[in-house]
Amino acid sequence: MGEKRWVYKAVPDNNLVERLSQGINVSQPTATILAQRGILDYDTAREFFNPSLSALHSPFLMRDMQKAVARITEALTNDERILVYGDYDVDGTTSVALFFGFLDSFYPNCDFYIPDRYSEGYGVSKQGVDWAIENNYSLIVSLDCGIRSVDLVIYAEENGVDFIICDHHRPGSILPPAIAVLDPKRDDCDYPFKELPGCGIGFKFVQAIIQHNDLSIDPFQYLDLVAVSIASDIVPITGENRILAFIGIERLNASARPGLRALMNLAGIIKNASIEGIVFGLAPRINAAGRISHAKMAVNLLLAESEEEAYHFGEKLNIKNNKRRDVDTKITSQALEMIASDQQLTSAKTTVLFKEDWHKGVIGIVASRCIETYHRPTIILTESNGKATGSARSVPGFDVHNAIEECAELLTQFGGHKYAAGLTMELAQIESFKQRFEEVVSNSIPDELLIPKIEIDASLDLDLITPNFVKVLNRMQPYGPENLRPVFAAENCKIVGGVKVIKDKHLKFSVTQIGGSSKYDSIAFNMVHYQELLQSKNEFKIAFSIEENEFRGVRSIQLTVKDLKFD
Repeated sequence: MGEKRWVYKAVPDNNLVERLSQGINVSQPTATILAQRGILDYDTAREFFNPSLSALHSPFLMRDMQKAVARITEALTNDERILVYGDYDVDGTTSVALFFGFLDSFYPNCDFYIPDRYSEGYGVSKQGVDWAIENNYSLIVSLDCGIRSVDLVIYAEENGVDFIICDHHRPGSILPPAIAVLDPKRDDCDYPFKELPGCGIGFKFVQAIIQHNDLSIDPFQYLDLVAVSIASDIVPITGENRILAFIGIERLNASARPGLRALMNLAGIIKNASIEGIVFGLAPRINAAGRISHAKMAVNLLLAESEEEAYHFGEKLNIKNNKRRDVDTKITSQALEMIASDQQLTSAKTTVLFKEDWHKGVIGIVASRCIETYHRPTIILTESNGKATGSARSVPGFDVHNAIEECAELLTQFGGHKYAAGLTMELAQIESFKQRFEEVVSNSIPDELLIPKIEIDASLDLDLITPNFVKVLNRMQPYGPENLRPVFAAENCKIVGGVKVIKDKHLKFSVTQIGGSSKYDSIAFNMVHYQELLQSKNEFKIAFSIEENEFRGVRSIQLTVKDLKFD
């Protein structure tokens, strides 16, 4: 990967920054960052720094919520069999654990169903609907899937099975004829916040059921699951998601359910969980079940009531995750070799690769790994059930879902988000799709999006990194999309002491500014190629984020290096 672009965010008006700095008693660098994020006065700052459950919207503002509550209340009253149906990824399994766990706490006539990634594929499957019919279920509640399952909902209804759909993906041109379709992304839905994950939709439904039926159940006990889904599904950490994630992480750290506590211990998250800890520690382990075998194991873990049961499933998931790592490392190596050995692929603006025996469960991870080396929209395909099925990933700023949609005539199925999508096509269409996708992307992607970008919030002298400054930064958490951890740039930097290589690929060193008095330990992940330059150059620029480490009860500030520039 070549040199990265440093893009500085616009500097807010000086008078505005000064007013905000004085109004909420923070430093000017802090006020600058807050203003960039739309926090412009005392009231918005108070809401931002003190997320409150009282600020959540009423679930009944969501289109069809009244219908959904009426139908499930009818089912509960009449002792109908209810099937909770969810996807096999983290958002799907947390959704199922939340909704089934809620129902099962007071209603015995229910069960859950997770489709098999390999035999059934993504979303609502005919096999799943047939299973519901055969086992006399009269109501299916689908979570994190179903918004495009028009034909299967019709089929279910014809066979006496009603559907309530709780989804957050983009609908197609026709909505399924379900009893209720809960999806804020519906064009006719006025719900004020559009970016809830699937588990968030499930939570709002639970809230509404409790309110309508005056149940003495605390809906907020499920927010640890919602926080895990928000982090794992890479949705914006703004609005309701910020509130739910903030409270959910508090619950995760104070009294996580046994299954999540077991995973935290296995992932080495001893004290405080964070969005980053969930993304890199918990999510891969939960996902590993559906990637390597069956996601039902992940749901069982999340529903575990005892530590013993939780560790039983947690250890199994850990083994699956280790196997997943080996598989995705091998396939990533093959994929990168395929690109490097093909001049046409090397110079293209997209990557579309197909190999019939690649493991379906890891192709999304492989797509992301390829983007780390070749920064462009990427689709990895494998063969499944006689068709080519794949996962797409994008680069920041480019909507890969829209690009895939422009190739819809070549596909049998597709769906997803701006930066991640799934698709299926006939094997005979692979080459045509490659050409068409390359054409669509080439005609629409700005060249600068093909160069990795580091977005810099502000320039910052290292001497301004005070304990109070770091304290305020910590209060800006949870960090995630649209509320990212701030990145700063400092000039005229130099090394103090030597440069240490860690695990053959990372660098550790201390940095100060020429003329400054502060010195900070710094870690540069995967930047061993900068070792000689750091040791030989007298001066450099550094892009970095600020983190706080705690070791043996002692807290220290550490800079996490994002990039280095040498004149």
